[in-house]
Amino acid sequence: MKIRYDTEVDALDIRLIEKKVECEVIHLSDQVSVDIGPGGKVVAIEILDASELIDGLKEQGIEIDNLVLKTPSTACK
Repeated sequence: MKIRYDTEVDALDIRLIEKKVECEVIHLSDQVSVDIGPGGKVVAIEILDASELIDGLKEQGIEIDNLVLKTPSTACK
């Protein structure tokens, strides 16, 4: 799983399945879409203009609880 917030375009991307799969995109609103993959699995959620929908996003960031964080294998040593 990857969660990424792009401050330049104010977009939050939550990718639940990292491998590339063919998806159907369901637009819940002009700002929120969900990518549905094979078997009806949620692949990703994208939120445009995220700071307008999520209070305090730019100031406080995103709090992540109960997840194991790992260092990317491409990190410099």
